[in-house]
Amino acid sequence: MKVNVIIEKDRYGYYAFCPELKGCHSQGDSLDEVLENIKESIQLYLETLSPQEIHDYLSKEILTASLEVGVA
Repeated sequence: MKVNVIIEKDRYGYYAFCPELKGCHSQGDSLDEVLENIKESIQLYLETLSPQEIHDYLSKEILTASLEVGVA
């Protein structure tokens, strides 16, 4: 099963969250660590859902885009 994961990096490390699963997020000091941690978080989150909830949550279409904007 595939899910979307957003990863952000700042001076403290990496932060990841799954937009389909509200409140499902994790962090890590490296990209590998945050990917491992968010995968575990997603698996634990999905264990709390019924099959119908899993289908409903993971059937959402998530789109990302990069936009250029002017800054005054």
